[in-house]
Amino acid sequence: MKLLGLFNYWVFAVLLMIGLYALISKQNLVKKIMALAIFQSAVFLFFITMSRVDGGTAPIIQAGVSGQIFSNPLPQVLILTAIVVGISTTALGLAIVVRLYEEYGTVEDNEILAMDRES
Repeated sequence: MKLLGLFNYWVFAVLLMIGLYALISKQNLVKKIMALAIFQSAVFLFFITMSRVDGGTAPIIQAGVSGQIFSNPLPQVLILTAIVVGISTTALGLAIVVRLYEEYGTVEDNEILAMDRES
């Protein structure tokens, strides 16, 4: 039961390792950008998981009710902003990869570096 309670942390760790492994091991620039997106999703999951408050309710103050534990909405707002920024940077990275493909005819980073060294 305790292991299942840590499910979010296990998913975070697995996603983080998949993203890091793909980022380091792959030569294809599109795969590297997707690996960064997976890595970023893992960080989002971790941040949201850490912000959870046991027994917390929505921060709506009701008349006559005292002693409630409220959840902080700030982490969710920050993650929503980070998701928008992440999508934008992923789109920009993919646009740059398209431009590199038009220029060099490949999306493999080692081939692009070799072509740059030759010229």
